[in-house]
Order: sequence, then C-alpha cells, then structure tokens
Amino acid sequence: MVSITRRKISTPTADPFFEYNLDWSLTRRPCTDNCPNPKAVGSKPVDIDFRKGASSFFKLADGTSLKYDNNLGAVFSISKETDAPTISSNKYIFFGQVDVTVRAARGRGIVTSFVLQSDDLDEIDWEWLGGDLAQVQTNFFSKGCTETYDRGGFSPVADPINQFHTYTIKWTPTQLDWIIDGTVVRTLMNTGIEGCAGYPQSPMQIKLGTWVAGRKDAPQGTIEWAGGLADFGDIPFDGYYQSLRIVDYMGAQGATEATAYHYTDRTGSWQSIKVVNGDSDASTSSSAKPSTTSKPTQSSTSKPASSSATTLTTLSTSASANSTVSSTSSVTPTGTTSTSVSTTASSTQSVSTGAAPTMVGNMMAAGAAALLGYLVL
Repeated sequence: MVSITRRKISTPTADPFFEYNLDWSLTRRPCTDNCPNPKAVGSKPVDIDFRKGASSFFKLADGTSLKYDNNLGAVFSISKETDAPTISSNKYIFFGQVDVTVRAARGRGIVTSFVLQSDDLDEIDWEWLGGDLAQVQTNFFSKGCTETYDRGGFSPVADPINQFHTYTIKWTPTQLDWIIDGTVVRTLMNTGIEGCAGYPQSPMQIKLGTWVAGRKDAPQGTIEWAGGLADFGDIPFDGYYQSLRIVDYMGAQGATEATAYHYTDRTGSWQSIKVVNGDSDASTSSSAKPSTTSKPTQSSTSKPASSSATTLTTLSTSASANSTVSSTSSVTPTGTTSTSVSTTASSTQSVSTGAAPTMVGNMMAAGAAALLGYLVL
C-alpha cells in the first residue's frame, strides 16, 4: 500500500519546514544492507537532444506522459495538482559533469527540478520556482540526512522562466561546482566531514521533473516556500528540457572504462566503491584508488558570496543525433582546482530547498498522489 506521511522539521536558524516522505512499505533510507550495482554511463559522453524526440537513456515515471517540441524540447506539463512528470536515467555517473539546457515552468507554486541522486541518498540539486524570475536554488544532501536544512543556496539568473540557460553540475572527489552558462556560481569542497554537511560521493542517476509544491493539501511551510498556492485557472504550466550532455568520470582515478559500480561496504565513501569493467561480478572489478592527500580539517560547506565569478569555457550542449553516444575516448575531470564563487540567498529568503530526498521526495510524493487518484477513478 502506498501512503504519504508528513514530518515537521524545525531548526533554530530557519522557519519550520515540512517535508513529504513517501512510504512504499519501508521508508527510503541510505543503504543499510548491500546497495545494488548500478550500471555505468562509462567512458563515452552521452548527448541527448529532446528537440528530436524521446530518449531511451531515460525511463518515464508512472503517470508521466511527455510531448516533444522541435524547438523547445521535452515538454513537462502540469494541469492539475497531482501532476508530477518525472524521468530518470537508466545509467549512473560516478563523479562527472552534466549540462542541462532548460527553461523552467512558470506559475506560482510550480517547481522545476534537475537532480543527481544515488541509491545511498546522496543528492545534488538545481531547483526553480515558477514565480521567481531572478534566481535558481541549489542544494546538496549526504546519505539522506535531513536533520538540518542549512545547505541550500540561491544564485541569480536572468529570467529562467522565459529564457533557456545551461545549468551544469561538475562533480569530482574533491570539489563540486554549480555552473550557469559557463560561470561557476557556487562551489562545495570535500572537507572530509560527515553528517548532514557531508560531501555527496556515491554513484548517481539523473532525474528531471516538474511538480506542484503549492497544492491545497501541502503543509503551510511548503506552500510559503513555493510562493503560494498554484492557480489552476492559468494552466498549463510547462517546463522545457531542451538538451543534455552527460560525462561520467568513472570514479575519477584513472579508469578507462566502466560498466557498473559496486559498493564494497556500507560506508558509502567513494573510496569503497569499485569500478566494474565488463563483468558485474565485483570480484573481478578494479577498485578506485583512494586519494593520498590528507583531508582538510575545516568544516565549511559553500564559499561566501562574492561580487565576481570565475568564467569558464562553456561545454557545448549542442547535440548530435538524439540518444546517441559520441565516439570520444575516456574522459577524466579537469579544472578541479579552479577558483569559484558561492552566491547565497538574501536574508528575506530563509527557507532551504525542500525535502528528503528534497526534490526527488516531493516529485515521488506528487506522483504517488497522482497514481492514487488514478486508481480511485
């Protein structure tokens, strides 16, 4: 039986925040037993152009139906409260870079999401609110930890509702960059600390979606964060994912190919995860070599805001044939020591971005509600 439960989250530094937890008999949590061995993207970058139609690289969530426009790309449309169109990649990256060209859905209470999430509930997020024409939110989670909500950030962007921009996650063992149109807007260093502020470091799949946070049965904290109740007299609310480029760093320790990733223990540390090449049996896989550098002792997360940003060369997101894989040889991360800037929210925006596992949990909850509505009908 599917049920949705709510849990109130209060912290001394933020307004009370609510979250949805989706319960499929057992609440999702980090791997307490063996995590599955997810399939790897591997050495060949993947280019997807949704303007040319659907991609077999992604699977559609239950209840999701997409249209494809030859100029705008994949159309994620919302017409009622229970709509939550969502797609998930069928392969994972173990560190890497993902570039997504997107135009967020308009509408108060409507949320557009680009998420990396692991089976161990590490997570890296981009999130847009349909009533915010000036900024985008970023967040990260470690092992599904929701004891605090102090990791969210805000970055300015020109009219994300009416203009396409390319949003990038560049993720290595030492550094995580959020990038807009080639400019780093936030950086998280791997300081070696654990807990809620721990560094995301296990293999992740890519999730894209839209969902309704401003719905009548949502907790008040969620409605306020989303900008208010959605006005369904003004439908449809459409978000557009135009194209993606996905590069898998395959553990970022010199592997030349990967077909899967294997958790050797329950720590979820990147050093414990083996890169499998050609054989899903972990006994034949080669382990990523742990870093020999000592861990930093500082316990900060993102860097303080600055008035300037480092401009990087934008990785081209122009796609080749839809759902095709390029013939590029093995890829390794570069630029991991680049200086970058963190942009944070103004003092009037004190609520962090969302539930555990933030957007994914909310999208799943909305999707479950849609499924329940369908079953009732």
